[in-house]
Amino acid sequence: MTPAARISAAIEVLADIDARRRPAADALKDWGLAHRFAGSKDRAAIASLVYDALRRKASSAWIMGENTPRAVVLGMLRLQRGLDAGAIAALCSGERFAPEPLSGEERDRLATADLSGAPAHVAGDFPDWIEPSLQRLFGGDLVPEMQALATRAPLDLRVNTLKVSSREEAHDALPHLGAIETPLSPLGLRIAPSEDGRGPAVQSEPEFLKGWIEIQDEGSQLAALISQVKPGEQVVDLCAGGGGKTLALAAMMDNHGQIYATDNDARRLAPIHDRLSRAGVRNVQVRTPRAKADAVSDLDGRMDCVLVDAPCTGIGTWRRNPDAKWRLRPGSLETRRKEQATVLDRAARLVKPGGRIVYITCSILPEENDDALSAFLERHDGFRPEPHDALPGQAGLQSLTEKIRRTAYGLQLTPHRTGTDGFFVAILRREA
Repeated sequence: MTPAARISAAIEVLADIDARRRPAADALKDWGLAHRFAGSKDRAAIASLVYDALRRKASSAWIMGENTPRAVVLGMLRLQRGLDAGAIAALCSGERFAPEPLSGEERDRLATADLSGAPAHVAGDFPDWIEPSLQRLFGGDLVPEMQALATRAPLDLRVNTLKVSSREEAHDALPHLGAIETPLSPLGLRIAPSEDGRGPAVQSEPEFLKGWIEIQDEGSQLAALISQVKPGEQVVDLCAGGGGKTLALAAMMDNHGQIYATDNDARRLAPIHDRLSRAGVRNVQVRTPRAKADAVSDLDGRMDCVLVDAPCTGIGTWRRNPDAKWRLRPGSLETRRKEQATVLDRAARLVKPGGRIVYITCSILPEENDDALSAFLERHDGFRPEPHDALPGQAGLQSLTEKIRRTAYGLQLTPHRTGTDGFFVAILRREA
């Protein structure tokens, strides 16, 4: 397919997303099935155009003066891809499979329009209804913080110290990936996003298959390190899902002690077994819930650490899931808040005196972070937030100290400040 034909396809996919209010991945899959002549490189390029358009949907519509799929793609080519009006006009020739030629107004806007005077939710490309919440956290940094959340994310890897002696050894085994060491996590390797958005097939690399590396955002790596789990401890990963943080904790514990990995959705736990085996993890017991029964009821009051990787809106992952931002609704936030309260209350029963809850979200909304913890502390006597100023240093992450954003109870990571996804981490200690 020609570059112009790929742009036409991206416009078509965006129209399907708008019309049917469906995830981008579903629309892209259906487009591919209906256009089998498109090769893998074509499909990847179209997906990259679609996701870039969703990243810059509001700002692209602003500079083009209308919110149609065509306008959003044209505006994205200017704002995200850096093409000038002439280059965009050359792609829109109206020839076979190419978009229709630019109108006079489209050409003028591409040549002259900018984001001067745009409201924050337009300049930062996010739904306007969450602006008051974001303003609480970011203040005058709101727009640059949200613009950073609209960029492409790198591909981060965590080196598995159960299988390889050092980050340097893993790095040297993967020279063809062009990876660099992550600036904050001592265990991370980073692969920059390519021009077309495609990443390397890491999961087919021999080092991945041998368990040397796992795909994990640097922010998620840092959240696990801040938990400060130690060999010999008794730990519950209460929302383990596919096991990303479980694997990180097991490596930190050097396979000594015990981790109980569970999740209220048994389907989310399905991938964890193969991942544990590949990573050489031997100190994890997977507790799969049956018929809504509590899988860890026998552990109440015995745990040194309960990791709560809480269900949340996932706003902190918008670099990777840009279509999710436009499907977020107030009702979704309220549902997540109720789920967070439920899982925190369950964690409280598991912690022994002197033990701790490590609360993590991939969100930047205070309602899901500080507010959730404030409500928990009102419901439960005998818990206190750990002083979080010292947490990075205690975890051996001195380079994080100056970059992190501190909130009332925890630490907020963001693409703008830390170059990671948006993660929140706080520790609540049960009084002895």
